[in-house]
Amino acid sequence: MKICGLTTPDAVDAAIRLGATHIGLVHYEPSQRHVDLATAAALRQRAGSAVKVALLLVNAQPELTGNAITTVRPDIIQFHGSETPEWIAAVKQRLPIEAWKAIGLKDAGTLDRMQKYRGIADRILFDAPAQALPGGTGTRFDWSLLKNHRHTMDWGIAGGLDPSNVAAAIAATGAPLVDVSTGVESAPGVKDVDKMAAFLKAAGR
Repeated sequence: MKICGLTTPDAVDAAIRLGATHIGLVHYEPSQRHVDLATAAALRQRAGSAVKVALLLVNAQPELTGNAITTVRPDIIQFHGSETPEWIAAVKQRLPIEAWKAIGLKDAGTLDRMQKYRGIADRILFDAPAQALPGGTGTRFDWSLLKNHRHTMDWGIAGGLDPSNVAAAIAATGAPLVDVSTGVESAPGVKDVDKMAAFLKAAGR
């Protein structure tokens, strides 16, 4: 269970205390959950080894990508833009790190197209198709697209999940990992401890 878009030490502490397995830090300036690299590094250090820490980047240039990884030292880089398999492979070759690729699941054809990341991305994160922003919009995708799909990679789901629907999402898709951001907030970018607790409980944590 991953809680993404954490911006404060208190939110990191709460996510760990409540039983999240992963947390996410967003380094993407248009996002309301953006944290600069110094803040991300401090939050990552605070988390220690209690959870896996993912750093979310969106179409970051090579210099920024390398600087982000060496500064923050996350366990995972979550590529959330239009990054190609070749680009992800190049990053992993230079800086060995677990890499997740978020995919906007629009239709059944997406499931065929995403196979190009097989053997390159360590996990596919199915999300709602990108809108004005590539994530954190609180919009869900059609879970039925994953019904009976034979997965060839580790995977998870995101997009529009909240305490009221996460159990249904898991039941509909069989997702081994769920990722929430907007659905556990009291205001944009402000995590709500009670909502985080309710989400993790509903997800079976």
